[in-house]
Amino acid sequence: MIPGALWIITMAVIQSSGVPSLATDAQVQGGMDGAILGKHLSVVNCSDIKLSTLLRSYYSGTMEELDHVSDTHLRGRYRRHNFKKITNSFLLQEKVADALHSHPQQGDIGVESLIKKGIEEFVLRYMECPAIIPRCIWGAAPPRAPLTPLSPPLPYLYIHHTEIPSKPCLNLQMCSKKMRAMQHFHQKGRGWYDLGYSFAVGSDGYIYEGRGWMWVGAHTRGRNPVGYGVAFIGNYSTHLPSHYDMELVRHHLVKCGVSNGFLQENFTILGHRQVVATSCPGDSLYSEITTWEHYKYDTNPLRTSAVTDMT
Repeated sequence: MIPGALWIITMAVIQSSGVPSLATDAQVQGGMDGAILGKHLSVVNCSDIKLSTLLRSYYSGTMEELDHVSDTHLRGRYRRHNFKKITNSFLLQEKVADALHSHPQQGDIGVESLIKKGIEEFVLRYMECPAIIPRCIWGAAPPRAPLTPLSPPLPYLYIHHTEIPSKPCLNLQMCSKKMRAMQHFHQKGRGWYDLGYSFAVGSDGYIYEGRGWMWVGAHTRGRNPVGYGVAFIGNYSTHLPSHYDMELVRHHLVKCGVSNGFLQENFTILGHRQVVATSCPGDSLYSEITTWEHYKYDTNPLRTSAVTDMT
């Protein structure tokens, strides 16, 4: 791992353990990128690579464009996945300990326990949890009224598709535009306080924050206080989201929710149609989630109309 990247990650580990540092999320992600790209450059012929082209390719390009690129893994949107491939908690602990011991001012009593705690938090936050685009980045309008707080951990996760917009979004700009359009429709068209979903999943490799982990949503009528609503952007009646996007929810988002105390360990996954009279989340996506761990077939569903609570 290159020294600059390691030192940024070391500062993030210290911060994760509860000790303040100056490492921001942007710097940490830059450190992870440095480690990933440094590893890549160490095993290829650098004379054949133009650095500006590599960086442009790494940080740009839509998912549609990547369909025609053989080296699709080397992209910023796969940062967390790629970082996990080149390191693990044991290696990180060893490298961070070496970095701290080479800077005596950081190596006070209890440094080993500090490192261990920091590594655990770092791995959860930057490697296990998915990257979630916050409201401020996609340009959310403020809620029209104060939202009701949730009382986590919650027992349910409800899967939706947006249907409209019907087409997947393939980059940050396109997904942000669709998030703003959905919020506008929910607030102005339906009179709700805010975007109804807890989270939305783009086809660009990211999850987008709606009402998030802490606020009651307006996604599953009659069930909003007891579960989170996660919507895949697009219409999935006849086809599925990408495997990568489904894995973000199926494994990473739920693990993050459980580990942080937002979801109960024995939480249940349900499709929107199981509790509301609707075709959501589409036949193909619903068929897929029936194979997921934590999915439960409701033998006695209490279905209500598809119009969600006005909150």
